[in-house]
Amino acid sequence: RTMSKNIKRNKTSNADRGRNILIIIVIAVFAIVGAAYAGLLPLPGGGDQAAGSEQEIASEAPKEAAGGGDLVIQVADITEEPSFIAYDGPDFDMEIIAVKASDGTIRTAFNTCQVCYSSGKGYYEQEGDLLVCQNCGNSFGMDDVEVTKGGCNPFPITADYKTETTDTITIPGEFLKEAQVIFENWKTNV
Repeated sequence: RTMSKNIKRNKTSNADRGRNILIIIVIAVFAIVGAAYAGLLPLPGGGDQAAGSEQEIASEAPKEAAGGGDLVIQVADITEEPSFIAYDGPDFDMEIIAVKASDGTIRTAFNTCQVCYSSGKGYYEQEGDLLVCQNCGNSFGMDDVEVTKGGCNPFPITADYKTETTDTITIPGEFLKEAQVIFENWKTNV
């Protein structure tokens, strides 16, 4: 009878250990994802910009920069309607959302969802006055671009990772290259 109780106790302990291991794995996965997201944020090269590396963006939509240099957005081209700016790096493609918020500031973000990016449908399209994730359906207003962080929202490109003047917003090509991981499955399930 004592041996039977010990066997039951061991089974319970093994089940508890299995649950604990699963919890540790889940926590580790979240930690890795968080670290990967944080790893996207350091400004490469200390913010230095090589002469001649900027690429001007034409005012017609869709806007685009090719070759992997810095992305330069003309402030005068950005309105209350979101611009979806294509960026073609040497080995990757991505898209940036730029929109003028109600306070007059220009907001920028990667056009991929912080949660749904790996689904292939984790990108945003405009529906009326909202941007809507094509995977989960989360929607939000233009004033939330770059401000809202975490959850089902586009990855913000904050002031730390771009240079703003009265005429232009420059996002370094090296920073964009580091962010390519969040676009690996981008629009693959369209």
